[in-house]
Parts: sequence; C-alpha cells; structure tokens
Amino acid sequence: MWRVSSKNRSSYYDEPRGSQEERSRKPLVLSLHSNALISSPTCLLCSKTTALARVFLFLRERGFQVITCPEAWGILSTNGLSLDFFGTEGMGPVIQGAVMDTMVHLEDTVEHVLQARGKPSVILCDRGLMDGSVYVSKPEFAAILKDRYTDVVQARDNRYDAVFHLVTAADGAEMHYTLENNKVRTESPAEAIAVDKRTQKAWVGHPHLYVLDNTTHFEGKMSRLIDIVSKIVGLPSNLKRRSAKFLLVGQPVLASFPEDINYHLFEVEKVYLRSAGDAESYSFARRRTNIDHDTGKLLGSVYQLTSARLMGDELIEQKRIITLREYSSAYQTRDLDRHVVRQRRVSFLYELQSFTVHIYERPVTDLCILHAQVQASEAGEEPEVDLPPFLNVDRRLTNTKSDEDKYGAYSLSLIREE
Repeated sequence: MWRVSSKNRSSYYDEPRGSQEERSRKPLVLSLHSNALISSPTCLLCSKTTALARVFLFLRERGFQVITCPEAWGILSTNGLSLDFFGTEGMGPVIQGAVMDTMVHLEDTVEHVLQARGKPSVILCDRGLMDGSVYVSKPEFAAILKDRYTDVVQARDNRYDAVFHLVTAADGAEMHYTLENNKVRTESPAEAIAVDKRTQKAWVGHPHLYVLDNTTHFEGKMSRLIDIVSKIVGLPSNLKRRSAKFLLVGQPVLASFPEDINYHLFEVEKVYLRSAGDAESYSFARRRTNIDHDTGKLLGSVYQLTSARLMGDELIEQKRIITLREYSSAYQTRDLDRHVVRQRRVSFLYELQSFTVHIYERPVTDLCILHAQVQASEAGEEPEVDLPPFLNVDRRLTNTKSDEDKYGAYSLSLIREE
C-alpha cells in the first residue's frame, strides 16, 4: 500500500511547528503496501520492494529528493522480536504499539531531514499506521491510539496524503504468489487474501485511496502505479482520467448497503480561493470531517489545499495536507464570487474499486454524484467500472462542457445573477 503524506509528524499529530515558509517545504510522503509478495516470470524476486525501487528511481530521475522508510515490523522481527512473543498473554497490543512507535519515529526523522534540505522531496513508506489495526481488535487498536494521544481519524486521514494498496498476488495471480523472498512473511494464500481484505477495509475513508489489482501483468501494475504517482506529485502522466463519475437517482439508502460493505461518512466544505487572474488555474481549500454513522456525531477534521493548472489539454493537480490555522487563513482569501460548496460524502470499496458518493447540500440540494477512483491506461480510453448494484445510477457523466457546467463543483460554485 502506498501512502503519501505532507503532514508534519513532530509529535504524532500536533500542529506543525515553524514558519509558513518552513511548512511549505514539507516533503510529500508516499507509502506502498502489499500483504504478500509477487514473483513474476520476468523477475524472480518482484514484490512491493520492487515497486518502491521503481518509484524511487522514477522520482529521483526527475529531480525529487527521495528517502524510503522501511517496514517497522521487518526491522523488529529481523532483530530478535519473534512470533514466540505473542505467546505471552496481552502481548499483541504491546507489540503493535511498538511497531507504531518505530514507524512514527522513522517517518518523523526522515521528514525532518528532507524538510531541512528545502527541496522538492518525497518519502516512500512501506507501511502506514492503520495497518496495525488488522492484527488486534478494534478496542485494542483504539486504546493504542489513545495512549499516543491520537485517534483513527488522524492516523488514517491526516497523516498520509494518499494510500496505495497493491492487492496480494494470492488474489488473482496465484501462480506468482511466494514467500521465498521475505523472511518475515508466513501467510498461506488464503490467509494472505483474508489479511489483504482486512487491510483494504482499514484504509476505507481515506480521501485518496488507490487499490491496484492483478487484472494486468506485473509490468502493467507497475505502469499504473507510476502513472498515479506522476499525477500526485504534479508530473505529466499517461492517465488522462483518474475517475469516472455517475449521476445518481436520489440519495443512496445506506440501509440497503450489503453487510460486508464497510462505508464511512463525511461532511465536506470546499472553498474556492481568489485567483491571480490566470484563467487556466484555480485552487481550493477543503475541510473534511468524519461522521460517526451510528450516532451522527462529528469527529475529527482533515484539511487540504489543492492547486490545479492546465498544461496543454491536461489538468495537473497538486494536493497537500494543511493545518486548521492554514485553512482558516485560506478561508479569508476565498473567492467571494463563488459559493462555499458543502456536501455529505459516503466512501466505500466495492470489487476492489474505491467509490465516493457526493451528496450536495449547498449551493444545490438535489444532486448526488458517484465518483469511482479508477484509471484508464491510454488517452481517451474510458475506465471500466463495476457499478455497485445497491446504488440507483442514472447515467455516466462525460468530460464535456455541458456536463461540467451542470454537474461540476467548480461551475456550481459560481454565484450567478438572478
């Protein structure tokens, strides 16, 4: 799984320290994750390690400063922490807490070094904090986070800018599944698939979750990965579209969702900012607040700044996590010719695809759009989408001016004279 984060981690999730200029130099953090290893006919020892190496070289060759954070469990287990330790009652949460502490320290240290360099930089992380939730109970994981003065919202949404999950080879590419190239992995194919699915669910709700399945050969999987990374860091990409959009007939009925669909609810506020007069670029700040779907209580919020610009016929977006203070400052510079856009969102995984339903509350109230986060590998090729049967889909939205004017948030935000 890959995770990207520009959040300062000085003390887990405190407000970043330093000046505005120092914070603007924060490195982008990418984390790549797969629960099992891949061996391809053309490369005998291919795994997420191969993917990390590919991305590392790709970014280095394009001028980025890049450092990789290794897997914390691998460090501990290859230096004496054995599975025998779990035989002692109560050791599960203790060990997962130690893994989390090691992970945070590694990420914080690397970020500090790269931030001091003051150059465009990327951190590649082998794992992310939410992975630990797969190996302990929900109450135990909540206690681990509470002991560290944080919670699931901060660990999942506010620490990493993007999450990339490489589906285990055991699920769809069984002939290439192997444990021979990793001493700390012991799962059978069935166990690997079970852990893989639990790990996917642990990250559902992250605003930028990418699941890369095994529908293509290994090189195709790597190409998809590189293309997505290019988009994230602001480089041109072969991917002309990152998502498909569908108009829904009314709001989704959450009670009709299958029991195995793990969904999350959010309240979103999107504020478009004043531009410098460049018609080919715009920016917006976003507040995304988690909603407890059992009680309706608002939980923690995550803030993000997005800058978009046209390069030829391609829209390049750059996103970074910001603080509440930065969001409040950006809000003061909002474009007064545009509405503040408010939505409720429902995020979930279905058939290894990440979906989010956007339910508009302002400036319109009768609009629901389904976003499917998928990729087309060739220019002009429409992404294939397995639509959830429990949603009432009207039609697919097209990348045309008429659909953008009627259904695009940027167009809808414009205040029009009566």
